[in-house]
Amino acid sequence: MEKKRVEVAVGVIEKNQKIFVCLRSKDQHQGGLWEFPGGKVEAEEDVFSALKRELKEEIGIDIHSSTELMRVEHDYPDKAVCLHIHIVTEFAGEAHGAEGQPSQWVAISNLHELDFPAANKAIVERLQAAQKE
Repeated sequence: MEKKRVEVAVGVIEKNQKIFVCLRSKDQHQGGLWEFPGGKVEAEEDVFSALKRELKEEIGIDIHSSTELMRVEHDYPDKAVCLHIHIVTEFAGEAHGAEGQPSQWVAISNLHELDFPAANKAIVERLQAAQKE
């Protein structure tokens, strides 16, 4: 049986050398781990539209633009994900856990100290490597 494949728009929200992250609810896939906010790209929706919708719902910001950072494909035991990761630096509103989830701004240099899902580790590595350049 083929695994379910999920396309996900992910926002790396950056402000003052810090990145906004949220804690996944225990009842979610990869629950109890930190994540970069975002969500599933719906049918007939492009990545930017999904990112804009998800970030408004999840963390209460209106994004003006984004820049593609990378794409990560990862196979979990129960599903395959394709993460479309975008850097977001231009937005309106104050990022917060709009769905009641814990959230925080974390210095890029400290991101590796948090527990992220396996698919997110490449994002942390890319951000930290870019900071050292």
